[in-house]
Amino acid sequence: MAQARSKSIALPAIVDLDALDPIRDELIDAVDSGPVKVNGGKVERVATNALFMLLSAAETARRNNFSFAVTHASEPFRAAVARLGLGEQFAAITEG
Repeated sequence: MAQARSKSIALPAIVDLDALDPIRDELIDAVDSGPVKVNGGKVERVATNALFMLLSAAETARRNNFSFAVTHASEPFRAAVARLGLGEQFAAITEG
């Protein structure tokens, strides 16, 4: 059996409702095909819905037996996570 290919997704600076559809579509394909790394290094602002979408994608990846990680989370990304009380959930999937 071929090894699953790792997929990298870079979040844009503004992850608002307008940005969710393309990110969601990319995540759907990624979590079904292999390990996923989401780079949050450029994020300046992130919507609550986007954070919940990432947690949902992480759970789907887990059920598919693939790893899922948010890497290089920017300070605004981390602040949004903390402000919403999602630190524990994101601690399990955040690297770097």
